[in-house]
Amino acid sequence: MHADSGRRLGDAHPRQEGPVDLRLVPPALAAWATAAFTLDASPGLVGGLVIGCLAAAVILLVVRGRSARNAPVTQGPWSTGPRVNPGVADGAVSSGSGKASPGRTVARVHGAGTAGGGGASPGATVAEVDGAGSAGRGGVSPGVTPEVVNGAGSAGRGRVWRRVTVAASLLCAAAAAASAGLHGADLRRGPVPALAGRYASVTAEVELTSDPRLTRPRVRGDHVMPDSVMIEAEVRRVETAHRTVVATRTPVLLIVDARSRRGGGGGRPGPEGGGGMRPGHEGRKESGGAPGPEGRPEAPWLALLPSTRLRVAGRLAPAMARGDRFAAVLRVRGKAAPSVVGGPSATQRTAGRLRAGLRAATDGLPADARALLPGLVVGDTSRITPELDEAFKETDLAHTLAVSGSNLTIILALLLGPPGLAQQVERRGLAPRLGVPLRASAVLGGALTLGFVVVCRPDPSVLRAAACGAIVLLALATGRRRSLVPALATAVLLLVLYDPWLARSYGFLLSVLATGALLTLAPRWSAALRRRRVPPRLAEALAAAGAAQALCAPVVAVLSARVSLVAVPCNLLVEFAVAPATVLGFAVLATAPVAMPVAEALAWCAGWPAEWIAGVARTGAALPGAGIDWPGSWAGALLLAAVTGVAVLSGRRLSRHPWLCAVCGALLLLVVVRPPPLTRVLTGWPPPGWRLAMCDVGQGDATVLAAGGGAGVVVDAGPDPALVDQCLRALGITRVPLVVLTHFHADHVAGLPGVLRGREVGAVETTGFEEPVEQVEFVRKEARARNIPVVRAVAGERRRVGALEWEVLWPPPLPAPEPEGPNDASVTLLVRSAGLRMLLLGDLEPPAQRALSRSPAAALVRGVDVLKVAHHGSAYQDPDLIRTVAPRLALISCGADNPYGHPAPSTVAALRKGGALVLRTDRDGAMAVVGGGGGSEGLRVARD
Repeated sequence: MHADSGRRLGDAHPRQEGPVDLRLVPPALAAWATAAFTLDASPGLVGGLVIGCLAAAVILLVVRGRSARNAPVTQGPWSTGPRVNPGVADGAVSSGSGKASPGRTVARVHGAGTAGGGGASPGATVAEVDGAGSAGRGGVSPGVTPEVVNGAGSAGRGRVWRRVTVAASLLCAAAAAASAGLHGADLRRGPVPALAGRYASVTAEVELTSDPRLTRPRVRGDHVMPDSVMIEAEVRRVETAHRTVVATRTPVLLIVDARSRRGGGGGRPGPEGGGGMRPGHEGRKESGGAPGPEGRPEAPWLALLPSTRLRVAGRLAPAMARGDRFAAVLRVRGKAAPSVVGGPSATQRTAGRLRAGLRAATDGLPADARALLPGLVVGDTSRITPELDEAFKETDLAHTLAVSGSNLTIILALLLGPPGLAQQVERRGLAPRLGVPLRASAVLGGALTLGFVVVCRPDPSVLRAAACGAIVLLALATGRRRSLVPALATAVLLLVLYDPWLARSYGFLLSVLATGALLTLAPRWSAALRRRRVPPRLAEALAAAGAAQALCAPVVAVLSARVSLVAVPCNLLVEFAVAPATVLGFAVLATAPVAMPVAEALAWCAGWPAEWIAGVARTGAALPGAGIDWPGSWAGALLLAAVTGVAVLSGRRLSRHPWLCAVCGALLLLVVVRPPPLTRVLTGWPPPGWRLAMCDVGQGDATVLAAGGGAGVVVDAGPDPALVDQCLRALGITRVPLVVLTHFHADHVAGLPGVLRGREVGAVETTGFEEPVEQVEFVRKEARARNIPVVRAVAGERRRVGALEWEVLWPPPLPAPEPEGPNDASVTLLVRSAGLRMLLLGDLEPPAQRALSRSPAAALVRGVDVLKVAHHGSAYQDPDLIRTVAPRLALISCGADNPYGHPAPSTVAALRKGGALVLRTDRDGAMAVVGGGGGSEGLRVARD
């Protein structure tokens, strides 16, 4: 019993609970590091490591045994007689009354204590080691001098325990090496690796081990790569082109190219990037029925459940990266529907029905709630759009979209009550209110954990969440924080031994760091805040969010090359909404199969907190200073860890001076909000009086024409919503009277969601040549979702917004010859602003350029001030048009190291020969044109 508390278990105070037991941490870390190192090591190296670790551990244990037997009997300074050998450690000290004889030392190790009265005679020395004392009355008679020792009663015993810890670490390392070696051997076993090395075409029988997922759309050049379905699987039987059938069990990544490539690209445009998983496909059903919207060729594949067996024909290829957990990639092309040879297991069918019921019950909710609620409950992110996903990443709220231990923690707390009260008469939760005893409550908690694993699918991420949730279950059962660090270490050890690939998982690392922060740093930071008169609940929330961010931010920086400045406040704002959304979501999950009207009513209630969470994410991500770029390497992670450490140490001193804290908070607020007047003064961007800005959006086009008062006409949106949104925010654009999409190639329209995000948009104007069809459908869908009209540009059209006016020069009105492709149908604008004449050519190619130079509009474009060079400065330009236009300034939008060689040296030379200053976004970044007409001295360019 802690002296300062009036409770048998004491308060959950870090100083009262004594030092943290870290003896299991070294074995867990040793297993973790060994598994990460040996997964792709050679069998000889793995075998040698296992033998070496076992031999070293045996030697240490033998030395420990001899040391214990030969340990001398030592006299203590307060002892009056011979002492008990300190090697007596495990088990009870005595089985009688528990009273120690005079002059004896009673060592209570690991909570053994005594079974009787627990009294100690005068003169006895009591060494309490990691225990709670006696189980009886527990008194210490007057004259007893207690020695509270953490781990050993003497220096000799401490050395023995250190040997035991090292030996345990070696044994765990040997076990991890053996497990990792076996898992790594799966990648080299059987015929699949050799067939993949030859890129062989095979027919295989595979068993799915994960849910199907759509890849994130990739913009390549002027088109979007087709959507693909990615599924983790195991090859059970493989048949080569020579009709040889071999039974095996090899992990592969199945990629299904179900969508055709018509019209220059298929699928839904999205951010440019490598094929990461895209959380965004609508209408998928998990059991029976018609999965997904009609006409989507990938829908039958998305309806598959884990443990389903398929027969597929495709081409094998080596794994995408060295050290991957797959032996090969099996790419299946042109298959409209999967050939199922074995249905899913009963467990997976049950989980599929539950998840499908949750999705069906949320169909009537607003878009964000409909997408978010399944993710909060069971980690189903299939409805999360790329835009919402990006907002959650910007604010470091992505952990709410993944299955995590917090989901299970909330449900367990609802069942068993808060930590510290689980063993007391006044314990809370549903279980005691229903009269369920403590042991039965623990059994219910275990059953709930098992059900959680089944519904969320027993893949490694879910097992990680269940293990971390089980730690909280231990807290609920004991009310002691001190036992949780060993429990976390045990969970890490067991999971790494079960699945060594977790040792290389960033998600696993983040989960362990976050849990460790909540168990070690958060209680101490919370206590420090309470000492400074911060309300207890607010102190706990601040400490939890701050501790998790401090430990996880360096790893997140490695993954995203960015540090969020709004992570802690955003996590605080959503914290109170996560619990009700999760609890109501699980209620929807349970009631949907039996009472859908009730489930829909519960889903409506859960939609409110879910909408709040999504709103916080969107609002935080929309702030100009929501994050800062950071080196995306482990050196950058170490630098961020050092900066965080300095900030924490400085914060301890600043907390003594409230006025300094207020100043620092105000400065941080200014950095995050970035008021345009202050930003312009400090950075010079955007420059006062700017007329045209060319955004740096990579290999694409996005141009902004200033219309005054935070308004701007946007011409093309680039390939990435995030990049164009960032550019518009930096320019202070909050209102867009018109978005002009010169043509429907993806590098000009895929970023449209970023333009529309959080801005008042008047209309979208497009060319009349509606190809590729998929991009046309995408643009119309985005505009329709926000009730924005879509109009068609016609040559001769003139418009004006404030001091800005423009005229459409191309394409010609009907009837006119059909253009050779989308590029030649680009909307071409002649813009006038403050005396400047600016020509925007879109992606016109030589045929259309020659036609334009021969049209009546040719007289209007002679001697312009600024030219937006056509088609990213490609070599396909009409020399006559360049000579006619004769610009003073030529701007080229292109991506760094693009594979097309843009801009072409010949085009740049021709422009310079005509007297133009040539600037390009791949080298000069974003640019803004300032000034007016009437001479070169009135025209200048500012760079961001």
